[in-house]
Amino acid sequence: MILPCAGFLIQNNILFVKGLMILFLSVLAIKLNLCFSSFPLSSESICLEGRLSFVNNEFAASDFGHRYHYLPLAVLHPKSVSDISKILKHVWRMGPESGLKVAARGHGHSLQGQSQADRGIVITMESLRTPEMQVHNGKSPYVDVSAGELWINILHETLKFGLAPKSWTDYLHLTVGGTLSNAGISGQAFRHGPQICNVQQLEVVTGKGEVLTCSEKLNSELFHGVLGGLGQFGIITRAKISLQPAPESVKWIRVLYSDFATFSRDQEYLISADETFDYIEGFVIKNRPNLINSWKSFFDPQDPDGASDFKSDGKVLFCLELAKNFNPDKTDVVSQEIKSLLSQLSYIPSTLFMSEVSYVQFLDRVHTSELKLRPKGLWDIPHPWLNLLVPQSKIKTFAAEAFGNILTDTNNGPVIIYPVNKSKWNNRTSLVLPDEDIFYLVAFLSHAVPSATGTDVVDLILNRNKKILDFCEAAHLGVKQYLPHYLNQEQWRGHFGPHWETFRTRKSTYDPLAILAPGQRIFPTKISYL
Repeated sequence: MILPCAGFLIQNNILFVKGLMILFLSVLAIKLNLCFSSFPLSSESICLEGRLSFVNNEFAASDFGHRYHYLPLAVLHPKSVSDISKILKHVWRMGPESGLKVAARGHGHSLQGQSQADRGIVITMESLRTPEMQVHNGKSPYVDVSAGELWINILHETLKFGLAPKSWTDYLHLTVGGTLSNAGISGQAFRHGPQICNVQQLEVVTGKGEVLTCSEKLNSELFHGVLGGLGQFGIITRAKISLQPAPESVKWIRVLYSDFATFSRDQEYLISADETFDYIEGFVIKNRPNLINSWKSFFDPQDPDGASDFKSDGKVLFCLELAKNFNPDKTDVVSQEIKSLLSQLSYIPSTLFMSEVSYVQFLDRVHTSELKLRPKGLWDIPHPWLNLLVPQSKIKTFAAEAFGNILTDTNNGPVIIYPVNKSKWNNRTSLVLPDEDIFYLVAFLSHAVPSATGTDVVDLILNRNKKILDFCEAAHLGVKQYLPHYLNQEQWRGHFGPHWETFRTRKSTYDPLAILAPGQRIFPTKISYL
């Protein structure tokens, strides 16, 4: 008697679970208010060129940060801009009572769950690759691309025409829409500004589902709003990126300093000089005794004997990283230019290292490291990064405490530091900057390698980050976060400061129901007009 009863109970439980699943999907379909005619819900029934998926969406609940994991109800794989517009229009028509949110996901390199939508809809922008990118080689050359395209693919395509974008990020396997929603900063920003300052035109789908073309002169408020706008006002679906003639080769240089004041003085001199390098960055080195030896596999020491004898003596070191672009027929000329520029600097003479690589090899250098780290399981791990913009007048105070006292070593990832000129940045975009003409990007790019002792490395890094932020606030340094992360609107108000009203007004105009980019945690509910 026991076994038949057990079988009866199991059978009924299975039927009950199946009933719940059917009810769940039916309610979801109604909630989305989509034009379906039969169950199960299909992409054809809602008139999509692409498809909606309701299962196997775990990939959309993770990102490069590997710290937040919010599973969406559905994932849209769009094949056209119309697909994105239809989804947003349906959610818009449902009104605020639905509570449904929509997030755009590029290559998944957000750090704090910004591209996730807890029980909402995630749009995979990499599915949107049509029409193909088009290179226009005219008086003001540009490339017209889908926002789901990777920068590395843009580089390869534009080089066929002898052209390339002016400004980059250090890592090229990111989508156009992703970097333009933030800023897109690298060692070229001192000369060309960030990527958001090198855009001629955008196509954007607003939170109401409207598809709008915008530029400096057409729908300019939306154009400037979405650039650096953290995805709050619309989903960028296409962009025209400015191009310039591309070099073939790069002289890649590293030199070391033991004194921060000298290091920062030389960096500031180089970004202000009329004749200078094409790329200027730097990074901090602390408690890494084998650094020089590790460089020798990539760079040729210009003083082999001096490099072998160099001892860091436990000091904090600062590496100045430089690049000079050139074509092979100008090798002798560029060598003389480099020699002249280096003669103006006060680095440690025995630490001059140089390499000659192709333009593509230089720009794609981080991906080379990625290919080495992935097989070791050291890429898809938590990345509790902290990126800051520090005013020039406060950088020495910041460095003394952050690098001298709070930072214990740089073995868990690089600490990057370099100055940029604010004059090269468009102050009408949504990006918030320090109130000085020159400011520094300081990036603590830590990766939480699992500890053999069982120590929670993520917590250790997060505690270090908090100490740095607490110091900046207590010392009133006027620091702004880049790729900012806050937990509530009050903190976001503090981040935007006097720019908050402009930001809020743009939100109320283009996404008044606060449908877009919920992972930023800026507007949890619809926008109040009071």
